[in-house]
Amino acid sequence: MKFYFNGSPNPTKVALFLEEAGLDYEPVAIDTRKGDQFAPAYLAVNPNGKVPALVDGDAVVFDSNAILLYLAEKTAKFLPPAGDKARGELLSWLMFVATGVGPFSGQAVHFKHFAPEGVEYAHKRYQFECGRHFEILDKRLDGRRYILGEAYTIVDMDAWGWARMIPFILGDDAWARFPNLKRWFDEISARPAAARAIALKDKFAFKATMDDEARAVMFRHLAV
Repeated sequence: MKFYFNGSPNPTKVALFLEEAGLDYEPVAIDTRKGDQFAPAYLAVNPNGKVPALVDGDAVVFDSNAILLYLAEKTAKFLPPAGDKARGELLSWLMFVATGVGPFSGQAVHFKHFAPEGVEYAHKRYQFECGRHFEILDKRLDGRRYILGEAYTIVDMDAWGWARMIPFILGDDAWARFPNLKRWFDEISARPAAARAIALKDKFAFKATMDDEARAVMFRHLAV
């Protein structure tokens, strides 16, 4: 099993599953600041040129949410059984992260930290929507240990990947707005598998600087 990744939120949540499940996998570094995601060999795996991707024998899966669901079904771990009413809840919250938390968080980061010129409307919109999505998760976790209740599932792994970024997205004091989410986040982050998932990137020499070369490959719309 080959796992194409870097240290960003989406690959890290897949790394969490791989570590939790104890699966044997080969990590393959994709340095997006060097343009590895657009190399023909990688585009043959993931035509969208994003990370992560997974090659499991003759199965090729890309998008972190699809990979989590694929691995959960393959291993029968971290998800309710088919037909259980909680399966519908799992799919709903998985899509909530896939279509809401992830995209809005990513755009909030872009307009706060990387946009070459200030776009106040876009910044305010994504800050608001990102905060709104995390508030929904915070309310969901009021009185629940995990997002589905007592069971730790791929939905928790999915949301955890982005929750790690809350201070970077919303500011250093943002955790005070989400006490239930913070309690949940701390519990998952204390798991040994989470520590291994976070540390995976440290085994590779990823480019750390956001220089002109990195901007050219990561923000290709600027050249259009």
